[in-house]
Amino acid sequence: MNSEVALEALAVAVSAGVPVLLWGSPGTGKTSAVLALGEALEWPVETVIGSIREPSDFAGLPVVIEGSVRLSPPAWATRLSAAGVGLLFLDELTTAPPAVQAAMLRVVLERVVGDARLPDGVRVVAAANPPDEAADGWELAAPLANRLVHLDWPVDGKHIAKGLAVGFPRPVLAGIENPPTPAQAMAARSAVGAFLEVRPPLALQLPRSASAAGRGWPSPRSWEAVARLLAACEAAHASEAARAALVEGAVGDGAALEFLAWLEHLDLPDPEAVLADPDSFVLPERSDRAFAVLTAVASVAVVDGTAERWEQAWRVVARAADAAPDVATLVARTLAANRPPGAEVPETLLELAPVLRAAGLL
Repeated sequence: MNSEVALEALAVAVSAGVPVLLWGSPGTGKTSAVLALGEALEWPVETVIGSIREPSDFAGLPVVIEGSVRLSPPAWATRLSAAGVGLLFLDELTTAPPAVQAAMLRVVLERVVGDARLPDGVRVVAAANPPDEAADGWELAAPLANRLVHLDWPVDGKHIAKGLAVGFPRPVLAGIENPPTPAQAMAARSAVGAFLEVRPPLALQLPRSASAAGRGWPSPRSWEAVARLLAACEAAHASEAARAALVEGAVGDGAALEFLAWLEHLDLPDPEAVLADPDSFVLPERSDRAFAVLTAVASVAVVDGTAERWEQAWRVVARAADAAPDVATLVARTLAANRPPGAEVPETLLELAPVLRAAGLL
C-alpha cells in the first residue's frame, strides 16, 4: 500500500465514522497526516498521548456535585463537545499500559468520556508504533483492537522526496462531503450478511496469539464496521486498493481475502431493476447470491418507504418462495414489519401463506 492509498483509506474511515489506527515506525509522518486531515476539513484536532495519561483521563474524574458523584470529562473532551466536530487523535497507543487501554474502550466505541458523550461529528483516529519499536511497548488489548480498523502506514521515499521539495499534498477528502445513501448502506449490509450466510465460521474467529489479537480479526463488531466502510467506499468512489486495505484492517488478512474474492464474483442484479420488473425476476441458483439479492430488494423497498415499492418487493418474494423458502421467510418478516402507511395487502400474499406461516406472520 502506497502513501496515496493509505491517505485515501484514512479519509474513508473518518467519513464512515469508523475508528481507525495507523501502524508505523516512529517518525514516519502519522501525526502529520492526521493534523493535515484536520486542517483540510477545518476541524479541531485534540491529541491525547496514551503514555502520559491515567485511566481517569478517559473514564472521568469523580466530582461531588449537589451531594451526588459525577464523572467529570477532561478539558479535551469538553473542547470537542463544544466544537461539535473534530478529530480525537489517540497517539502512542502501544505505550499506554493495559489499565489506560481498558479506559479507552468506551471512548473509542461509544465516544463516551466520563458522564459526557462526544457529538457524532467527532471521529476517532489513533496511531501506534509496533510494540517492539515503542518505548516500553505493550501489545494492544484484543477488546480495544477489535474496535479499530488497522492501516499500515507506509514509508514511501519518493512521496517524502516530493513533499520535502514542493510540499506535501493535502489529503483527499474521500466521502466526507458525500455520505452514503440509505440504499448504499443497506446494500453493503446485505452483502456482508450474504457472505456470512455461506461462511458462518468467519463471523467470529478469536485470535490465537497476543500479537494477532492486537490487529484486525473477525467478529460481529468488525463485520459491521466492514459494512459501514463498504458503503462509504461506494459513496466516495474509492479505489479498489483503499477498499481492500480497509476490509483487511477490520477483519484481518484471511477473512478479508475470502470476502473480497467472493464479492468480486458475486455479480448481483441491481435491486432497483428487480423491483421495476418483479415478474421477470429469476432467482439465482447459488444460495449466497439468492440471499444477497433478496435481502437487498427488501432493504431498498424499506428505505424507499412507499406502498408501491413494498408491494413490488412482495411480488419478488413470491417468485422466490418455492426455490428459497428460508430466505423468503426472512425477507417476508422484514417486509411485514415495515408496512408503509396506507399500503394495501397485495394479492401476492395469498400465494405466500406457507412462507408467512413459517415466519409466524399468520
